Amino acid sequence: MPRSILHPPFHTSPLSTDSKLQGPASYFPSIEKTYGHPIGHWLDIVRGMSDLKHMERVDRLKSEHGLGHGHANAIVAFVRAEST
Repeated sequence: MPRSILHPPFHTSPLSTDSKLQGPASYFPSIEKTYGHPIGHWLDIVRGMSDLKHMERVDRLKSEHGLGHGHANAIVAFVRAEST
């Protein structure tokens, strides 16, 4: 069964796909454009918050980095899906 965008191989970027982005990754182009950092920057920040719950991570992205709720939630959801 092919891997979905939520479960990409670890050696690829979530944006390196020929198919249309789906799920949380569909927010990635907008996140990069809005906040001026590549999505890998935000994924690394959230991966460093492994001791926090989902909404704690979302709240931290919002309060410390100025992300909107939908963007923060999409990043956290994507990182959480990597570990499943």
